[in-house]
Amino acid sequence: MKAIIVEDEFLAQQELSWMIQQHSQITIEACFDDGLEVLKYLQNHRVDVIFLDINIPSLDGMLLAQNISQFAHKPLIVFITAWKEHAVDAFELDAFDYILKPYHESRIITMLNKLEASAQQHLAQPSTQQSAPQTVNLVKDERIIVTDINDIYYVEAHEKLTFVYTRREAYVMSMAISEFCSRLPEPLFFRCHRSYCVNLSKIREIEPWFNNTYLVKLRDLDAQVPVSRSKVKAFRQLMRL
Repeated sequence: MKAIIVEDEFLAQQELSWMIQQHSQITIEACFDDGLEVLKYLQNHRVDVIFLDINIPSLDGMLLAQNISQFAHKPLIVFITAWKEHAVDAFELDAFDYILKPYHESRIITMLNKLEASAQQHLAQPSTQQSAPQTVNLVKDERIIVTDINDIYYVEAHEKLTFVYTRREAYVMSMAISEFCSRLPEPLFFRCHRSYCVNLSKIREIEPWFNNTYLVKLRDLDAQVPVSRSKVKAFRQLMRL
C-alpha cells in the first residue's frame, strides 16, 4: 500500500512514519505539513491511504477529507489528531479510523493491521472503477485543448462567456462561469467573487482592499483578482487569515 502523512508537527510526523515502517508493509510516499500541497500532489499521484491531522495550514484536515471524498479513487483516511470533537464528522466521511493524540504504539499497530487486512480483501475483489481525470477541456481556435486542472490560474466571467487563464494562454468558453466552475475541484478553486474563481495554490500575495475586502495577486501573472465582501469570511477561513 502507498501512503502519505499529513502532519504539521515534525516530531509527530517522524514518529508516525517510523511506526508505520516498523509495523507494516505500507510505503510512505511523501509527508506534508500543508493541506493545499496535498491536494496538488493528489492531482498527479495515487495513494491508498492518508494519515491525516486536522489542524494543518492552508486547508484543514476536514476540508481536505471532504474534497478527497469526491474523488473517483478514494484513498482510505486515518485521522490522527488531538481534536476529539470532529470524530462524528470524520466517520460521516467514511474515515477508516480516528485516533486521538497522544496515542499509544499498540493503538497504531492495531490500526495498521486492520489497514493491511482491508487492502488484502480489496485486492481479492475485481475492480471496475477508474480514476477520474484531473483535466478539463478548453477551446482555442476551434481546437479542444485538454488542460491539467492545476494549470488554470483563475477564471473570469464576461456576460455569458467565461475567460479561463493559464500561465501563458487565455481561453474563451461559451458558458456561464457557474457552469465552468462546477467542473473544477473544490476547495482548490474558490469562487471569490460573482465574476471570478481563483486557484488558491497560485496565490502569491493578499492585499487588503476597501470595505475590508482583498485583492489577490497571483504567481507568474500580473492580474489581480478581487475577493468580494460576501466571500471574505470563507476566504479568511480557507487561507487562515
